[in-house]
Order: sequence, then structure tokens, then C-alpha cells
Amino acid sequence: MHMPNGTMFAGLQGKLTLHSWRNFGATESDAYSLFHSRSVAMGWLTQAAKGATGGLWGMNDAGQQGPDPNAQHPYAVWFQVSLPRLISPAQPLPLQPFLSCVGDVVARMGTLHLSAIQVLLPIQSIDGFVDTSLSDEGLFAPLRSAGWFFDCNPHSITRVQVVLDGGENPIIRLVASDLFQWLQKIKQSVFTCDTFSLTDDTNVVKSTFIDDLWVGPPQHPVTFYGTLVEWSLDALGWLATFLAGISFKFGVTTPMLLTVSRFEG
Repeated sequence: MHMPNGTMFAGLQGKLTLHSWRNFGATESDAYSLFHSRSVAMGWLTQAAKGATGGLWGMNDAGQQGPDPNAQHPYAVWFQVSLPRLISPAQPLPLQPFLSCVGDVVARMGTLHLSAIQVLLPIQSIDGFVDTSLSDEGLFAPLRSAGWFFDCNPHSITRVQVVLDGGENPIIRLVASDLFQWLQKIKQSVFTCDTFSLTDDTNVVKSTFIDDLWVGPPQHPVTFYGTLVEWSLDALGWLATFLAGISFKFGVTTPMLLTVSRFEG
């Protein structure tokens, strides 16, 4: 099985209404340049130089209405970065700062009415050969930060459908029952999961673009149903980090595609 380099990808589905001054050409910045600038400002960008240290990711690409603008449900905006090094299991994958940066960029561009999101989880970038006594530190990091969401507006709780797909690797389907039972035992209120199934009923585009970045196309989905404390990129970043860590705990060592959408049912 081919193992691609560690890549984080986020594709946002919905309607993006650009700020009026952008529609009239008052700015030359685009999704790529804004994401690059924000990553630098926050100390998250690893410089594109041999032996560079620091930062969380290297810049790859970003854009609007893609990767396939003719798709039935095209992304309104998308972002792609690469991880410069393996991540110790004592640290979480940097998915929450990644989506935080995405949120800052989108807000600078306009107003997005987000209907669904797809995130590539680079679980293969978690170093499985370090001290096993550290293996749960990164996993529990989201649980220790869950207090950030304690004071959310209770009216913001959103019913969601969460799909994890391992592409060519079927392991997520094999461990789905154990993963679901583990979710029932862990005390946290950011994502409350009440049921799961071995199906994928989402209407979100299955992009052929990211198939080259993982072990796609999607073919082994597990769908979890539950509630998210709020429908925001902040909470979605927490959820992506949490699910990546749990998946690694249950033996997943290859990339997975996460799709989260609002769900009425």
C-alpha cells in the first residue's frame, strides 16, 4: 500500500459571499496568500528551506471553487499543507490550528455559510516508534482543552453526521464498534455520539483531487451520528484532532478522510 507524505487538506462546502470590497477588485490577496500570511503571523509556517525547524506545516496550495468547479457540490474554498516531520504521539496532530487558520482566512475573504467540511487526517504522520508510555498524551490533549467550549450558547448545539473513511484500508470498519464504545465512556460534551453505522449517506462531494494525497478513493466508510457543541471551524478542528487520535489508538496508521455535515434526522 502506497504511503503518501503527511498532508492536511480541508475542503469547505457551502456558499461563500465575498466582502464587497473584494468583489470590486480592491485587493490582490487570495486564499493562498492570505493563508500563507496568517500562518507566518501565528508562527505556524515552516520555512521552505532545507533543514528548516519550527512551525507546524509547510504551505502547499489553496483556492476557491475547486478542485473541481464542475462537481455537483464543489468546495467553496480549500486549503492544503504538508507536515514537515513526524509527530510524536505525545502531541496532537495540528488539525485545530490548521482549521483555525482556515477560519481566519475565510473571515477575511467574506462570509461562509458552511454546510459540510472534508478534512484529510494524516494519521500516518504520527510516529509509532517512540516511547509507548507517551502514546495517549496526544490523544487526551483535546480532552484537556474541552473546557474552552463549556460556555458555548446551548442553542448552538448542532446535530451532525460524521464519516470516517480509510480509502483502501478497511481497518476503521473493523474497529468501529470498539471505537464507538470508547466514545460512550469518555466524559466530554464537545461531541456526543449516540449511534453509528457502516454506511456513508452524505451528499458531500468525493473529490478526486485528494485521492492522490492518501490511499483513496473513499470505499470503507463508518458513519457516526451525534451532536457538536457548535457548528464552527473551531469545534470542527477539535473534533478532527480528537478523532485522529482515537483512530490511532485503535490501530489506524494510514490517512483517513473525515466528512462532517449538518444532519436532520
